Amino acid sequence: MSGVSGTGSAVGEEWGARAARSRALAVLRVRGRALGLAVLPAAVAVVLYAGEVTGHFSGTGWGTARWVVTVLAVVVLLAATAVALVVARARPAATPTVELAETAAPDLYRLVRDLADRLGVPAPAAIALTPDCDSWLEDRTHRAHRAGGETGGAPVLVIGSPFLWWMRVGELRAVLAPVVAGTGPAAHPDIAAARRFVRGLDAAIAVPRTPGLDPVRSLGARGVGQVARVLLRACRGHAAEMERGVAAAGSERAQEVDYGVRIVAQEQVGLAYAGWDRLLTRVALPAWRMGRWPAKLDAGVVSALTELSRRDRLADGFSSRLGERPACDLLEEPGAVDEAASLLAARLFHGGPAAPGPDWSPVEWSQYPEEVVDRKWRTDAARLHQVLDGIDAAAAGPGAPPPTDGPTLTRVIDRLTMTAPGPAVGATTEAAEAAAGQDGHADLADSAESADFDPLDDLDDDPPPNPAADALAGALSALLAREEAAREARVAAESARGRAAAAAQASDRGATGYEGVGAYEGVSGPDGPLPLFPLQPPRSGRDLLADHVTAMVCCAAVDTAEAVPGLDWLDGPALLLGGERATDLGPRVLSLVEDGDPEPLRDWLARTGVRPEKPVRLV
Repeated sequence: MSGVSGTGSAVGEEWGARAARSRALAVLRVRGRALGLAVLPAAVAVVLYAGEVTGHFSGTGWGTARWVVTVLAVVVLLAATAVALVVARARPAATPTVELAETAAPDLYRLVRDLADRLGVPAPAAIALTPDCDSWLEDRTHRAHRAGGETGGAPVLVIGSPFLWWMRVGELRAVLAPVVAGTGPAAHPDIAAARRFVRGLDAAIAVPRTPGLDPVRSLGARGVGQVARVLLRACRGHAAEMERGVAAAGSERAQEVDYGVRIVAQEQVGLAYAGWDRLLTRVALPAWRMGRWPAKLDAGVVSALTELSRRDRLADGFSSRLGERPACDLLEEPGAVDEAASLLAARLFHGGPAAPGPDWSPVEWSQYPEEVVDRKWRTDAARLHQVLDGIDAAAAGPGAPPPTDGPTLTRVIDRLTMTAPGPAVGATTEAAEAAAGQDGHADLADSAESADFDPLDDLDDDPPPNPAADALAGALSALLAREEAAREARVAAESARGRAAAAAQASDRGATGYEGVGAYEGVSGPDGPLPLFPLQPPRSGRDLLADHVTAMVCCAAVDTAEAVPGLDWLDGPALLLGGERATDLGPRVLSLVEDGDPEPLRDWLARTGVRPEKPVRLV
C-alpha cells in the first residue's frame, strides 16, 4: 500500500508541477506578446528602409510612410522602455512581518532545514512571523527589499505567530510541510520569472500613488499604471492557476511527511483561528482604543484557547496537549518576539504607532483589569455624563445654573425612562441635536443621524419604544465621531511628518520616485491613519449607548458594591461579583435602553447591593 501511495503522490506532484509550469509559460507569453507589439513599429520601419535601399519602396509616398512609421516606432519604443523600467524597478508589496534572524531562533531554522531535506526541496532563505493564523512563502528578491535591509534570499517563510504558542513542535512541523514543499516548484526558472513579472505589474499599478511626484511624472506614472493594469488583467487567470499548481505540487510532496500528525494539526489551525479572533476583537481592541497594547498577545491566545477548550465540548481534550513541548520553545527569547508581534498586530488591526510612546504604552495581562477595564468603564461613563450635561445645558438655555445631580447611575436611569409625551421628549431631542452641533460640529451629528436612517421607518406609524434613548444615542454618536475625527487628524499629521522624513532619507540615498518611498512606520494601512484590517464595522447608536450604560453600571458596582474589574479571555472586560462573573447584566441594560423599562436593572442592583444614587468616580 505504501508503494501505491508513493506512486500516487509522485503522479499528483508531477501533475501539479507540470500545470504550474504550463501556466507560467502562458504568463510569459503575455509578456512576449507585449514585447512583440512594442517592437512591431520598429520592425515595419526596418522593412521600409530595407525596401528603399533595394529600390522596391521608392517614391514620395513611401518616404512619407517611412517617416511616420519611424516616429511611431521611436515613440512606442520609448514608452515601452519606460514601462519596462517602472515594472522592473517598482517595489513590490511586502507583508509587514517580524523578521527572525537565525541567532534568534536557531532551533526553528534547524527544524525548517531538516523538513526541507526530508522533502527534497531548497530551504527557505529566512523566517518571519506575522500576527495571523496563516503561513506562506513570500519572495523578497527585489533589490528594493534588499536595499531596505530585508532578506535577499528567496523565498522567505512567513509563519503565523499564534501557531508557535499554541501548537506543539510536531504539529508545527506537520503544518509547515506543505508550505516548505512549495520552494521546489518555486525554484523553477519559468515559474520564478512569471512571478517576478506579475509582482512587477502589481507594483507598477501602485506607482501613481507614490507621494512627491511632480505633475509630469505623475502623468507618466498614470499612463504606466494603465498599461500595467491591462497586462495584469491579461495574465491574471494564468497566474492564479500557476499558484494553484504550485500549491498542489507542494501538498502532494508533503504527504510523505507527518501525514497523520497533519490531520490533527489542521484541527488546531481552526481552533487557533477562532481563539485568535476572539482575543483580538474582545480583549485587545478595547485596550488599543485606550492607547494601550497588550504586550503578550501570543501568550494570551493560549489562555483564550484553553478557556475555549473548557467551554466547548467539541474542543474537549485539546488543552491536554499543553504538556508537550510548545513550538515557542524553538525561539531564544519568546517574550521579546511576542512583544514585537503584538505591536505589529496593533498596527495592522488598529492603525497604532510602530513604537511605544507616552500615548501608546504596553500593558501586561496582570495589569489589564486595572489599567484597561476599569479605565475604559470610567472613560465611557464620563463621556455619557458629558453628553447629558450638554443636553441639559442646551435645554436650559444660556445663563442657567449647572445641573445639581452628580455623575450617578440614577441620573442615567431617569433620563432613559422619560416617557412623558410631547414637550419633554421633544425638548430632549432638540437639546441633543443642539449638543451634538456644539463647537461647529453639526455636520458630524448629521452624518451620525444619516448613518442610522432607514427609509422603511417612515412606513411605520408606531413611535419608537424609547425616544429618550434615541436622542441620547444620537448625541453620543456625534461626540464619538468628533473624538475619532480628532484622533485621525493627529495620526494623519504624524503620518505626513513620517512620510516627509522617509522621502528625505530616500533622496539622500539617491532613490528615484519610481522605486517607491518606504511606507511610514508611524501608521499602517494604504490610506493613512486607517488600519489595514479593521476588526469591527461601525456600530449603531443604540449599541454604543448600551455599552456606555453598562460601563456606568459597572462603575457603580465597583464603587459601591465591592465588585472588581476582571478579564474574560473570550469576552474581554468582565465585572466580577464575589469572584464570579456577572453574566446577567447585559439583558437588563438592553431592556432599559431598548424599551425604557428600568425594573429588571433595578432588581439586579438591589440584589447585588449596588447603590445607584451614589456618585461614581470618573476619569
